[in-house]
Amino acid sequence: MDLVFGLSWLLTVFLEGIHCQGVYAPPTVRIVHSGHACNVEEERYTERVYTIREAETLELTCLVTGHPRPQMRWTKTAGSASDRFQDSTVFNETLRIANIQRHQGGRYYCKAENGLGSPAIKSIRVDVYYLDDPIVTVHQSIGEAKEQFYYERTVFLRCMANSNPPVRYSWRRGREVLSQGSDKGVEIYEPFFTQGETKILKLKNLRPQDYANYSCIASVRNVCGIPDKNVLFRLTNRTASPSIKLQVEDPIVVNPGHTVTLVCVTVGGEPTPTLTWVSNAETLPAKAVLNGGTLTLPAVVTEDAGVYSCVANNNVGNPAKKSATVIVRALKKGRFWITPDPYHNDDNIQIGREVKISCQVEATPPEELVFNWLKNGRPLRSSERMVITQTDPDVSAGTTNLDIIDLKFTDFGTYTCIASLKGGGIPEISIDVNISSTTVPPLFFSFLVPPNLTVPRGKSPLVTQEGDTVELQCLVSGKPKPIILWSRADKEAPMPDGSMQTESYDGILRIVNVSREMTGSYRCQTSQYNGFNVKPREAVVELIVQYPPTVEEVFTEMRQGLMRSFAMSCRVLRAHPSRVLRYEWRLGSRLLNAGQFDLQDETEFNVRSLSREGYGEYTCDIINEAGAGRCTFLVTGRAYPPEFFYDTYSPLWQNRPRVYGYKLQWTQMNPGAVDRIVAYRLGIRQTGQQRWWEQEIPVEGTIQTGELITYNLTELIRPEAYEVRLTPITRFGEGDSAVRMIKYSREFHCSFEEEPICMFTQEKTDDFDWTRHSAATRDTKYTPNTGPSSDRSGSKQGEFMYIETSRPRVEGDQARLLTPIFNVAPKNPYGPAGHAYCFSFYYHMYGKHIGTLNTFLRQKGQTSSESPVWSLSGNQGDRWRQAKVGIHPTASFQMVFEGIRGPGIEGDIAIDDVTLEEGECRDPPPNNLMSLAPPTADHIWRLCVTLPLALFSQRR
Repeated sequence: MDLVFGLSWLLTVFLEGIHCQGVYAPPTVRIVHSGHACNVEEERYTERVYTIREAETLELTCLVTGHPRPQMRWTKTAGSASDRFQDSTVFNETLRIANIQRHQGGRYYCKAENGLGSPAIKSIRVDVYYLDDPIVTVHQSIGEAKEQFYYERTVFLRCMANSNPPVRYSWRRGREVLSQGSDKGVEIYEPFFTQGETKILKLKNLRPQDYANYSCIASVRNVCGIPDKNVLFRLTNRTASPSIKLQVEDPIVVNPGHTVTLVCVTVGGEPTPTLTWVSNAETLPAKAVLNGGTLTLPAVVTEDAGVYSCVANNNVGNPAKKSATVIVRALKKGRFWITPDPYHNDDNIQIGREVKISCQVEATPPEELVFNWLKNGRPLRSSERMVITQTDPDVSAGTTNLDIIDLKFTDFGTYTCIASLKGGGIPEISIDVNISSTTVPPLFFSFLVPPNLTVPRGKSPLVTQEGDTVELQCLVSGKPKPIILWSRADKEAPMPDGSMQTESYDGILRIVNVSREMTGSYRCQTSQYNGFNVKPREAVVELIVQYPPTVEEVFTEMRQGLMRSFAMSCRVLRAHPSRVLRYEWRLGSRLLNAGQFDLQDETEFNVRSLSREGYGEYTCDIINEAGAGRCTFLVTGRAYPPEFFYDTYSPLWQNRPRVYGYKLQWTQMNPGAVDRIVAYRLGIRQTGQQRWWEQEIPVEGTIQTGELITYNLTELIRPEAYEVRLTPITRFGEGDSAVRMIKYSREFHCSFEEEPICMFTQEKTDDFDWTRHSAATRDTKYTPNTGPSSDRSGSKQGEFMYIETSRPRVEGDQARLLTPIFNVAPKNPYGPAGHAYCFSFYYHMYGKHIGTLNTFLRQKGQTSSESPVWSLSGNQGDRWRQAKVGIHPTASFQMVFEGIRGPGIEGDIAIDDVTLEEGECRDPPPNNLMSLAPPTADHIWRLCVTLPLALFSQRR
């Protein structure tokens, strides 16, 4: 089949080129819907409202025209188009949201642009309708609250339901409908501050008959088919708010790895309350197990600590809540510091003076924290010279201090601080502080050396190159050696690891893959922890990061024809160091030019006459000590791709069985950019096939900008779809290809949006003509009570056809509108007579003077040239209705719309969205149709029909 198709196609295709001024056109857009809309209406002149029920499917299509083919996208405000499309944009003509939710309502925009004029934008507001189940809550008047407060007390029943549109409430007691004034003991009202949100039923001084079943019915008046919803509440003399108790101790202190069980039980409440557990962390741990009122936390860790609350609710009064705190034991962050004699403000520690050793640990719970001190492994107790304290008011909790009074040689040794929790089960934290001696003359012994910081020679400023690994170094001395803190000194900025400070134990800050933004000053500073508690020592290291030049343009494609001149330019944006820059121009590996920059920041290379050897990749390298920045220019003679013309009217035709033809049209993008296009290579293949059939189409003369080129494809097998590839050819070779799909359509459709109105024509022998209009432009000043206020889709800007019945029209005047001619394939002698088509259209017949709308079938070669198929008279209301009728022509045919003027000026008749579809009608609408065509059975044989017409049987 592929071979036969290919040969016949190659033999029958031919080329036609025509010049068409004004082919390029800015974009236009129109939004149509095809989902489960409840209603589409105009809210204001520029906004349409699309109403849809929650959980239905939203489907909006953006119909785009313009050449070149506009790029379009959907966006949304005030929410998401799945939420904000998860990227705020959808690049499809059809926006489809299945199972739409209430938060996805909002205004949706379709935007199309093709570089000509301003982008075209249309919007539609999507209103999602829903109704949640109502909830009844019961409260007692606060001034009357007692333990048995539902006996002869005033009770309020509040009904609430979330909805869109606003809900209406009604109350029933048993089967009795309650309304304001129907019972003196009942009052129904809406609180002023919650208008429309709730409806309260007030029962004043409860009577025996008030103990009953109460129903609240929530309704949105069946909009979008949403049914009413109701809730039942039984009020008795036992009705009471919930009360609960926890069968656990509070707080609950446990070790990591243990299992915690929290038990909550109901001790009162009617109806029976429901129990839930919540955490101060908003969500319960993923491993939590709920079983009724019991919450189990297996193998707890530190992150599971917090407040857990049991909440009981039965919609009576306020929910009951009881809480318990779970504490998970832990010890962490042990550290120490040494303070010289605090009374002399000295950095040195001397024999005969005081020294303080501080030890700090974070403990949970803090009240269980216990400290013990050892000297050389033996317990150390507080004494007059060795004073141990744990609650120093000047230091945060979790700190112990060892004050050594009148330091002596015998005090040298290792001091150990041990932190533990009273309950046990948690590993201890042990911190050693080693006190040793060094003789320093005269008569002075220093066993601890204050810290000192220096920057090694040659390490500041430190010069490196972008991408390298660099080490900033500060030499630290002292006993004990303190932790070093690194931070930025020149600005308030984070360190390379993202933190504001970085700790270092050896004084080195290592930066991997250094970048230009890291240039600057870095401060190294001693920490008080694990060292002397004295004024911090600090030093500064300068870091200079060199990087190659940043240039523009990084990559440029230049399309040029032979013998043409052009220039290429490469510009430096920034570089470090910025001095001593040089440049090199190359074509491939061949050096073309080189030099150095003086004061300029740009270099240019000129090609005076492009030869065939001059095509290729040109590079300009701008070089400094750190490397090179490169501008790349790809010089090619490849032609730009063609731009398919999608707005061709009725491109598909058919005049033989089982095959169809297609009118392919395109323009050439920037045809003068390269050498003259001498031909196009046209490839075509059936969808799903691998093999391409190709033919070269010669081009005579020079293609002009905006010239519309036409090529007729024939012998396309019905109903197959085809992929078409078109490639321009110059003496350089093949250019860029464009690809599009061609699909066989079994349907003719016309919405009258564009001229020339789908090749409909006016009858020349009638009394007046049909008029193409939109509701936005139609003047209703003198006839406001007739004619449509929008097109069939609900748009005021959408076009339709109508008859204007104002003067000078008189009763009985006729206006006749003819469709294009549709060809019926030759009849199969062995098949049934005639072919089945479904002819449908929308009509609008509103006004007290409406006349008659008729449709006729006109067939070629028939003795009686027209057969009536549908007719309707009189006022049908201010709405669009659909008509469908089956026809069975045996020859080429066209349909005729006949509008007949009624007795007055309020008699405008309109039609829109005319469709002719192959096959019998499905689901005809329930309106006053009168099909006068003879009925037939379903046709087994349905041969070829030209849909829509042809009228292109002649070739331009």
